[in-house]
Amino acid sequence: MKFTGPKVKLSRKIGVALKPKAQQALEKSDGRRAAGGGRDRLSDYGVQLLEKQRLRFQYNISEKQMRRYFEKASRMKGKTGRNLVSLLERRLDAVILRSGFAPTIFAARQIVSHGHFELNGHRVRIPSILIKPGDSISVRERSQKLEIFEMDWAAYTPPDYIERNTDELKTWMTRQPEREEIPVVCDEQYVVEYYSR
Repeated sequence: MKFTGPKVKLSRKIGVALKPKAQQALEKSDGRRAAGGGRDRLSDYGVQLLEKQRLRFQYNISEKQMRRYFEKASRMKGKTGRNLVSLLERRLDAVILRSGFAPTIFAARQIVSHGHFELNGHRVRIPSILIKPGDSISVRERSQKLEIFEMDWAAYTPPDYIERNTDELKTWMTRQPEREEIPVVCDEQYVVEYYSR
């Protein structure tokens, strides 16, 4: 099940700002922890669970989906944790978020589900579609005048593996991202340990 509750409360719980408003709440929490508050030290299992939840909620996916991605990542060449993050980063809603077409992963999922985008010229409504380098993602012509796409494009620069054309409202992934480039807060090795128990 995807998370539909209060995002700020969840952000405090996992220690990651899931929306801009949550950043202030996290800074206050950090201040309290520095003053001697905060949680007791987590067990090994607790750390593994926290990192898994952090990764899952940053992509707003269900536990069932997360397990499927892990199984797919474990069959690929290379390190399973890196493969897992790379797979999640290739989801259509994640590429929309990284391109700056949505302020949060929750908004990205919503605008994809509402059919505002085309993938390689065809209307698409499935946020979980995996994007390949070179795939063309564009805002549908009928949706381009909507207020949600009137943005200050200069305020956000996409990561190096994303190209964006703000005049035509198009974006594409130029190559597979390296783990170090992906702006996700997570120690993926703990996630691997969680699912390998």
